[in-house]
Amino acid sequence: MKKLLYLVTIPLSARAFLWGQLQHFSQHGYDVHLASSPAPRDELLTVAHREGVQAHFVPLAREISLKHDVLALADTWKLLRQLKPSVTNVGTPKAGLIGGMAATLSGVPARVYTLHGLRLETVQGPKRHLLVWMERLACACAHRVVCVSPSLQKRAVELKLVPAAKTLVLGSGTSNGVSVERYLPSATMLQQAGELGMMLGLSPDALTVGFVGRFVKDKGIAELLGAFEQLYAVNSRLRLLLLGDYEEGDPVPAELRQTIETHPGVIWAGFVADPAPYYQLMNVLALPTYREGFPTVPLEAAAAGKPVVATNATGAMDAVVDGVTGFTVPVGDTEALTDALRRLLNDKALAVQFGHAGQERVLREFQPQHVWEAMDRLYQDLLAEARTRKGQHLKRAVDVVVAGVGLAVLGLPMLALGGVVRLKLGSPILFSQKRPGLHAQPFIMHKFRTMRDAVDSHGQPLPDSERMTPLGRFLRASSMDELPGLFNVLRGDMSLVGPRPLLMEYLDRYTPEQARRHEVRPGITGWAQVNGRNAIAWDEKFRLDVWYVENRSLALDLKILWTTVQKVFKREGISAAGEATMPKFMGTPSNET
Repeated sequence: MKKLLYLVTIPLSARAFLWGQLQHFSQHGYDVHLASSPAPRDELLTVAHREGVQAHFVPLAREISLKHDVLALADTWKLLRQLKPSVTNVGTPKAGLIGGMAATLSGVPARVYTLHGLRLETVQGPKRHLLVWMERLACACAHRVVCVSPSLQKRAVELKLVPAAKTLVLGSGTSNGVSVERYLPSATMLQQAGELGMMLGLSPDALTVGFVGRFVKDKGIAELLGAFEQLYAVNSRLRLLLLGDYEEGDPVPAELRQTIETHPGVIWAGFVADPAPYYQLMNVLALPTYREGFPTVPLEAAAAGKPVVATNATGAMDAVVDGVTGFTVPVGDTEALTDALRRLLNDKALAVQFGHAGQERVLREFQPQHVWEAMDRLYQDLLAEARTRKGQHLKRAVDVVVAGVGLAVLGLPMLALGGVVRLKLGSPILFSQKRPGLHAQPFIMHKFRTMRDAVDSHGQPLPDSERMTPLGRFLRASSMDELPGLFNVLRGDMSLVGPRPLLMEYLDRYTPEQARRHEVRPGITGWAQVNGRNAIAWDEKFRLDVWYVENRSLALDLKILWTTVQKVFKREGISAAGEATMPKFMGTPSNET
């Protein structure tokens, strides 16, 4: 059974981001574990018990503290060494860094960092530089960085926190999707909402703007209260329903706190475990945030049939389709926020229209099952890649050993052969040329020279057949011209076995399928070489190269090496019919212009 460990900084993040997901993987072939800081301890145990997974405590702290962070890294590393998970999924900034480093040090085969947002976007000075460094390190430790929204992915790449190729967004985004059924305005839900309204002192005819989240500056509390006070001055029936609580990090100013606690139109319900019935008390949800990853609250409100006004901040812009499910306004623009709220409070038909559109969007794009299935596919892909990486490490070790031993044994014969080439063909002894290697990155390939420097009256090289010498034919037939390639193998430019490195000019002529030959290091010999070498057509050669890429293994490499020895003695496939070697590749018919 595959062992999967999720690590978040605080237990509340597990409830917010992983509700239902842990249980899903536990029921689908994974041995699931959840780890976070122990405060509040009961919260983590509650989540773990509900999800049916094992809980573990590590001393993570949200704020930066070198001493505590070093201890947390040591404890997390010990936990990983004990559990030996196949997959780790770390999320939230501190867990992403500490968990990612510990997983890398422990050699976890498949490492995922779920990027929930960028705290650094609203921080300046030395702390911002530190946060940038932390994010880059967390991303570097992961095999894949799951960005919870398209705009977050774009921003992370723009800030050079992570290469674009390493990132992905699962479906349309979000950390965990939204279960629409929890928020639909059923008869039971409406009755519960009515009872809550009476308890909070909300009259049935009140117009209510809702907010769900932490009371911090980054959530736009100042702009929200400013917009509300402008609207309240015109309509004293208006109410602002706040669900959430203050936090010490990024605290709101004292005067805003006083407004929240004393304004007659503000209803502060505090932190609530289940906000679902409260959405039915709102006419519109406001989220004037400065930064997000992909806020779940707007999707919950949309699932409840409520329109949303959010900012165009990173992440928040993905939660609302402007003019369809609500409005987006510029970050920090109190007047734009006021106007958008006023329009939805005054135009009930438009509010209903946006609410229905939001509901349909959540149903269509943000079902939790879709997120979980996409995550499962990612885990499977990463585990397959891990198996490939393990094979590549072994392959590289074999390359180094064989190339090293080969150069040691053949060093003197190669020097003697070089002398013969110098005597018969002149300088240089080696033919050196730029060729495409792994991922088509260029390198300088070396072979013993086999042709004369012969040109026509215009200074152009003569055809290969006229420049090839008897010595050159012998070297090619015996493959002795390839011996200097052992230096390329030792350097890591090439492998003993792989698709032959061809000319740089061919790169633009390959089809996407043919270009897959560059997914592995090129080789001194390969599957195409032992199945026809230069005697087969280009299309067949490329088909054999791609087959090798898809089916490579140590056993196959050993088979190719042994067959190569046999082919060398038989001198098969040295050249194409009518050619000294192989005609130039001009592209497949569908690829030619």
